[in-house]
Amino acid sequence: MRLPRVQAFEFNDQPWVPAVLRDTIVEALSRTLAWGKILDGLAAPLASFLDFAGTDRVLDLGSGGGGPADVLVSALERRGTHVSWVLTDLFPRPDVWREIQKRHPRSIDLVDHPIDATSIPQELSAGHARTIINVLHHLPEELARGILRDAVEHRAPIFIAEGFERSPLRFLSFAPFGVPALAAGPILSRDRRLQRALIAWLTPIAVTASIWDGVVSTLRVYSEAELREMAGEAPGYRWVYGHYRWVPFGKGYYFYGVPG
Repeated sequence: MRLPRVQAFEFNDQPWVPAVLRDTIVEALSRTLAWGKILDGLAAPLASFLDFAGTDRVLDLGSGGGGPADVLVSALERRGTHVSWVLTDLFPRPDVWREIQKRHPRSIDLVDHPIDATSIPQELSAGHARTIINVLHHLPEELARGILRDAVEHRAPIFIAEGFERSPLRFLSFAPFGVPALAAGPILSRDRRLQRALIAWLTPIAVTASIWDGVVSTLRVYSEAELREMAGEAPGYRWVYGHYRWVPFGKGYYFYGVPG
């Protein structure tokens, strides 16, 4: 029996949470994705999606700390697939993104002002396939539908992926890489290292908030049936749902639609 979806809060979504804690959680997740090669298995279905969509231009929605873009651009390049990837977010982090851009100067660009994923400007949408990686679970159903609706109105291909399906036990798959990534934050971060050390090493604040966010994330993930129900409002699209795996026992999903 599948658990019902729960729209509980995550610390890294809340405006009242100190920025240092939000950044610590988000940056730890980006390192976890990279160190654990968690998104590498997503490269093949993403490449198939782009081939099906007939484009190598990606408009990334809700880019956050830029971790998925950093990992996936590298993984696609190892497969011989070049992409032009544009980072956007309602709360952009251009300073962090520019560090990633330095590693991929030919592949990554960014928009340094807020972009609402439910209302993409036509000049930005044109010619791009859209991606939303490890983000959709943050959004209540109305906003999730809004993202799909806007893509359909622009006739834009859209690719959605999450690192796990709806099960709290799935979060344990992150532990082998997530714990070291969180512990290394005060050393590897570029700013506020003393504050980061305080919440990550000397108090349980960062660990507790990260565990809470991780478990809640698994309860917020949309199921295949829920995604297909939302996508049913998009006539003329072909929708594909599938899984990808990562070590030691992780299983994520992807769901994409391409207009016919």
